[in-house]
Amino acid sequence: MAENGTSILDRYLANLSVEVEPFALCMLQSGWRLSLPGPPCAMLHFVVEGEGWLSCPDGTHTAIGPNWLIIIPSGTRHSLDTAEEFDHELKIDCTPSGPPVHYIIAGDDSQAEMVVGCGTLNVRYGEAIGLFDHLAEVLVVDLSDIPQIPNLFSSLVQVQTDDAPGTPVLQGAMMTQLMVHMLRKLASQSAASLAWLRALDDPRLARAIDRIMEDPFAPHSVESLAETAHMSRSAFARRFHEAFLSSPMNLVNHVRLERAARLLASNSSPIELIGRQCGFASRSHFSHAFKRHTGLSPAEYRGRAA
Repeated sequence: MAENGTSILDRYLANLSVEVEPFALCMLQSGWRLSLPGPPCAMLHFVVEGEGWLSCPDGTHTAIGPNWLIIIPSGTRHSLDTAEEFDHELKIDCTPSGPPVHYIIAGDDSQAEMVVGCGTLNVRYGEAIGLFDHLAEVLVVDLSDIPQIPNLFSSLVQVQTDDAPGTPVLQGAMMTQLMVHMLRKLASQSAASLAWLRALDDPRLARAIDRIMEDPFAPHSVESLAETAHMSRSAFARRFHEAFLSSPMNLVNHVRLERAARLLASNSSPIELIGRQCGFASRSHFSHAFKRHTGLSPAEYRGRAA
């Protein structure tokens, strides 16, 4: 990474927001394939024990082993195999929901050849940039050289069964640790797989992102953000889109609406006032933008959050 890439990465890692969905422990017997649907959002697989293969519709087969972390892009069908050639197949048509931990057994109740922890996750930077929203390829990261990883994942699965107060906070904290280890590994590789992570080599973009996060309600424009980045307008807009697959003003609007959602859920200020605080000239403009963003009107969102 660039000379100050480490400090930039530290800032990104310090602002991670991780939401954890219920997990499934998938247990595969020898000779079995577990076929999984394309998840609605990014899906995580963590190989708890055993070795096998990750197979995708494009014909790729990737060898995986204990303490490997795999991120599947949304909508990507895939399978877990105990060998390159399988004799039996269990197909799952939809991702599990409901109780905290599901158990999926491909085979009988005898000793599993491979055990994989699976679950969907939402990882964001500053509640705005979705790290895996536009992931175009499967990420496979070997974390087996990090001593604390096995206990960390075991604790994460264990806490999933606990409904005590503060459980979601613990889940998020543990998952954040896993993500930090993964991102460190990716950042150390010469060809990082995440476009936004590659962009950390460019501190000019980091300055613009920091400016948006620090004060999303300022009268930002592409020109003003380009000036913050010390770049021309055209070069900044092009580089920003390459890194985040979004325009600078789309990100500004996204951050403003995320902050608006938090304000609606946390205080009783009039909706029109919250809209003005978040940079919207009128209640109707705010309401239309908010509904496009969340699928709910501000009033509906506040009612659900109550």
